[in-house]
Amino acid sequence: MVLCESENSFAKRAGWGGGASITLTGDGGRIRPKRKKTTPEIRRTRAVGGGRTEPVTYKPRKDIGTQRASSERQQQPTQERGSADVRARAAAAAKEERKKAALARIAAKKKGETVSASKPKAKEVEKTATKLLSTKKPEAPKPAAEKTPRRKWEHPGGGAMTRAERDKARNAEKTAKAQKTKKSATEILAQMRREYEEGGGKWSNAVAVRMRAKAKAAAS
Repeated sequence: MVLCESENSFAKRAGWGGGASITLTGDGGRIRPKRKKTTPEIRRTRAVGGGRTEPVTYKPRKDIGTQRASSERQQQPTQERGSADVRARAAAAAKEERKKAALARIAAKKKGETVSASKPKAKEVEKTATKLLSTKKPEAPKPAAEKTPRRKWEHPGGGAMTRAERDKARNAEKTAKAQKTKKSATEILAQMRREYEEGGGKWSNAVAVRMRAKAKAAAS
């Protein structure tokens, strides 16, 4: 906790030692106050079975009480600003800029126009140097994939399902769908006989017994 300006001035008048601010750690060693929502404030819930839900609870982070340095969050230069490699790349970039400006002047001169030569600003030069020192490459934009609406699994009477309940309902749907498109043993046997005779075979009772057993196994 850090005292505000009014509290700090009150501390001075009370003789508490002057303008030094008092800093206290938060709950669990946190650097800042705890902002965890209470159970009535939590909006996200999870299914616990039988159509019942309960608020989601999260474990505390392992890095509570530690501050990450900016070097861990941002890309840092891998070379010194005055190194030979950086100077060479900066010179090549400057040469390319001069070439573009010269081509623009030649094209304007042919059209009878005038081009005002403007030098880059110091901030732009520094920004270009920073880009040259960075090792990260800009990511290519990925094509946006068409999103299909996600199915919401619920109980017939309402209420969310757990993972086990969703798997059971999904498997039941797959089984019912497979039963609708499933062929009977008679249909399979007729197809097998047709293919057998088209291949030059002669259908007989012995062949029918063998094929019937295969058709029954395929239909089960």
